[in-house]
Amino acid sequence: MAHVVIGGGTGFIGRRLAKLLLSEGYEVTTVSRMPGPKHISWHELEKEGLPAGTTAVVNLAGQNVLDPSRRWTPGFKQNVWNSRINTTAACARAIERATIKPSAFVNISGVSHYAPGPVKHTEASPVTEYDFMSRLCLEWERAATLSDNSICRLVRVRSGVVLGREGGMVQSLILPFWFGLGGPVGDGRHDLPWIHADDLCALIRFAIERPEVSGVLNGVAPELATNADFTKAFAGALVRPAALPMPIFALNLIFAQERAVLLTNGAKVVPQRVLEYGFKYRYPDLQSACKEVAHLF
Repeated sequence: MAHVVIGGGTGFIGRRLAKLLLSEGYEVTTVSRMPGPKHISWHELEKEGLPAGTTAVVNLAGQNVLDPSRRWTPGFKQNVWNSRINTTAACARAIERATIKPSAFVNISGVSHYAPGPVKHTEASPVTEYDFMSRLCLEWERAATLSDNSICRLVRVRSGVVLGREGGMVQSLILPFWFGLGGPVGDGRHDLPWIHADDLCALIRFAIERPEVSGVLNGVAPELATNADFTKAFAGALVRPAALPMPIFALNLIFAQERAVLLTNGAKVVPQRVLEYGFKYRYPDLQSACKEVAHLF
C-alpha cells in the first residue's frame, strides 16, 4: 500500500488532500503540532525519521500569512518564515536520512517570486527577490533541496491563491459578499493567480503517482484572471452585488504593506508544464470554481 506523509496535514489543504488520498486507498500519516491518530509531531519526525513504508512526502505546512487577527510584528513575521522554511528542511532531512527512500517529495510553495507585470510566467521563467514574500518563496524552495544523487523525485508546486469553502480567501470573503458588502481590491486590475482546492490536491496526487513528473509545476488554473474577474464571478455565483471596493490603504492598515501585497499585487502565471504533462483540471475557469465554493454551509 502506498503511504504518504503530509506535513501540515491538519490545515485547509492538508485535510482535503488526506481525504482524497484515503479515498483512493492510500495510507496517510500527518505531521503536525496537533495530536491524533496517524499523526506524528515535527519533533518525532526529526528524532525518529519517516515512518516505515513511506512512499511519498508532501509538505503543506505554513502559518496563515493573512490572519487578520495577527499583527505583522517581527515575531509573527518570524513565525511565518520558520513555519515554512524549517518544516520543509525537516522533511528534506528526513528523506535524506531514510534507508529506503520515498519515491517523491512534493513541496508546496507560492508564486510571489514571479515579478508582477505584463509578462506571462511559465515554470521556465526566472524568479527574483524583490520583497519579503519573494524572498520567502525563494528560501522555501531552497529548503526543499535534496542531494544531487537522490533517487527521490523532487516536485516543487508553486501554488496560486487556493479557492475552497473551508479556508483561505473564500472563507474570509463569504460573509461580506453574502451581505452585499463585497467588491474588488482597489481598482481590481491586478492579476490573481488562482486554483481550486480540489485541483491542487489532484495535482499533488498526480505528481506523486506519475514517475515522469519532476521539477517546478505552476499550481494555478489555466484561466488568467484579475481581482475584478474574481469579484464578478464570486458575487455572480452568490447572486449578490459587489460594488464596494476595498481601498488599498485600508488593507495596508489592516495587514501592513509587506504582506498586503498578496492581496494588492500579482503576476500572470500559467501552468505550461502542468498542461504538457496531461493534467486535467476539474475547475479550469473562475465561473465553475466560484459556483462550487459560493455557499454559506
